[in-house]
Amino acid sequence: MNDYLNIAIGTISMRPYVFAFFAAFLLACVPHVGWRRTLTFTLAAYLIAFSSEWLSINTGFPYGWYYYIDSTSSRELWVAGVPFFDSLSYVFLTYCSYSTALFVLSPLKAWRWNLVTLETRRIRSSLSVLILGSFLQTFLDIVIDPVALQGRRWFLGQIYGYGTNGIHFGVPLSNYFGWLLTSICLVSAFQMIDSRRYEGAPAGIRTIPFHSLLGPILYLSVLVFNIAVTLWIGETFMALCGILIFTLPLLMTLLMARQRVNRYSKEEFGEHVRDYPWSAAALARRTPDRIPAAGPVPTYFRNHPQQPEG
Repeated sequence: MNDYLNIAIGTISMRPYVFAFFAAFLLACVPHVGWRRTLTFTLAAYLIAFSSEWLSINTGFPYGWYYYIDSTSSRELWVAGVPFFDSLSYVFLTYCSYSTALFVLSPLKAWRWNLVTLETRRIRSSLSVLILGSFLQTFLDIVIDPVALQGRRWFLGQIYGYGTNGIHFGVPLSNYFGWLLTSICLVSAFQMIDSRRYEGAPAGIRTIPFHSLLGPILYLSVLVFNIAVTLWIGETFMALCGILIFTLPLLMTLLMARQRVNRYSKEEFGEHVRDYPWSAAALARRTPDRIPAAGPVPTYFRNHPQQPEG
């Protein structure tokens, strides 16, 4: 019994940064889609990620041949030869990539105390969000994998390696093709789970100021963390490559967001309110002179769909 307890404690204490990102994912995802969808997606995403990793270390598909170095299984949780924390990481990487895609592709409504993406069921389930979210997640791995491969030089530890030396700082291109394929499966899973309709607001949804920025902030936090570690171990050129890869997409996102703030049509706002009558944008229109504190969605708004603006 003590061995299981020590492994459970070690799983968290050895990888606090992973579980900090996972906690941030829960804080962003639960108010967004509710507890049930968040937990369902967490389980589904973990199983998809674990399956992809187990398949690759045993068959070479989808990432190409690589192997895990079992040096910590006595101190942290491993599942069938795969570190638990590694598969768990896909969960928050998928959500922050998906929500960043929503931020890029949805109309934006801003007022003095909030900013909301006017997302709709149509946008959430769209092919555009699937493609952009999948590529955003793959681009994160282009920064993560090279520094993770240098784990012996920082607190990650050397947990894996490739059978052949890849052309991208030791990482083979097959890894990124595998990440893109797996990301498509993961974002699709989120879209399917999110597409189920409920009566009223799902349990756990809350109105939080600037909630639409939490996913993109998590995305940037993962990016900054990995670039900072890359610089810390002295891989300046590797860090510079990662920075250059993201400079143009980040600049375009900021400029496009600035152009889209409060330039939505009446039809776009109406579709948003019909699909999500509990959203902060809908509540603000009902009470324009009040600044509601963060909290659960009032019962009234759960049971009374609102009419389009105008």
